[in-house]
Amino acid sequence: MKASIERSALLRAMGRAQSVVERRNTIPILGNVLIEAEGAQIAFRATDLDIEVVDRTAAVVERAGATTVGAHTLHEIVRKLPDGAMIELHDDGASGRLEVRAGRSHFSLATLPREDFPIMASSEYACNFAAKAPVLRRLFDKAKFAISTEETRYYLNGVYMHSAEGKLRCVATDGHRLARIDADLPEGAEDLPGVIVPRKTVGELRKLLDDDDAQIAVSVSETKIRFATPEITLTSKVIDGSFPDYTRVIPTGNTKRMEVDAAEFAQAVDRVSTVSSERSRAVKLVLEDDRLILSVNAPDAGAADEELAVAYQDERLEIGFNAKYLLEIASQVDRENAVFMFNSSGDPTLMREGNDESAVYVVMPMRV
Repeated sequence: MKASIERSALLRAMGRAQSVVERRNTIPILGNVLIEAEGAQIAFRATDLDIEVVDRTAAVVERAGATTVGAHTLHEIVRKLPDGAMIELHDDGASGRLEVRAGRSHFSLATLPREDFPIMASSEYACNFAAKAPVLRRLFDKAKFAISTEETRYYLNGVYMHSAEGKLRCVATDGHRLARIDADLPEGAEDLPGVIVPRKTVGELRKLLDDDDAQIAVSVSETKIRFATPEITLTSKVIDGSFPDYTRVIPTGNTKRMEVDAAEFAQAVDRVSTVSSERSRAVKLVLEDDRLILSVNAPDAGAADEELAVAYQDERLEIGFNAKYLLEIASQVDRENAVFMFNSSGDPTLMREGNDESAVYVVMPMRV
């Protein structure tokens, strides 16, 4: 194999590849990236056996071929080379080395046989549709904060993507808070089987969605999901488990309505929670006649309170929350105002952005 590639293109491709590769690997080949040069492009393939990413980049290919080399090492080398450099990759197939040259820099890297590199088995995808990058970005970005990190409840360790009520819907919950985000159902997604997209995959997917004009081809089977652009293909196993019936925890009878400036609310919660104890992070909300008092009382650290003007015309209510959960939910609001719907101090609270029903958040209260 002999090919030349521009540094920025190689850095971008290796950045995506090395983020999939785990730093500690008991199987040496999984620490490598598979480089395949053919035609006028080079494909970089990396996997951790659960996720596979293939990035295709234009290059000058003098001799087609393939090899595998340490992903993190090659990424570090390319990162430290000067911007605008042309990088030559040369593997004669016999020496077990990949020669990397750029200007006066020369590196000789150990390789492993391409035949040892595991290729994720292709799947029969039952459902295929296309969606604009901003649509998918919104669905996953607004839901991912609520993904559970509790390994024992593995079926909550991802975002549940499915079709419901004529919408493409993403849901995530950890039992303390929940996010439910809807978008218009793309053509072809009517028969979408409900799949749980793992947390790591959601993070890797985000890198495909920066281009607002990109059209993402989505393919789903019961065991895998694939997101593809002409240059990049991300394939992932889905979590093998049943997502709980989230509709039961979304309150429908909450009538006490508070409307508040989302940014002001988030800043006030952040300020008063400075003195909250690390363990409980509890903040109390007291609501009455168009005003909200946020307070924290931590015997070890001190106390704090702050008053905000809000729109609230119901009976007095005292309710406590984990400050971190309130902050994360408030930070999802793209519009100016957040609307909170309460029932009582012991019932889940619902939050949405103004009158927009396409993004709904639920947070459980706590005793304070």
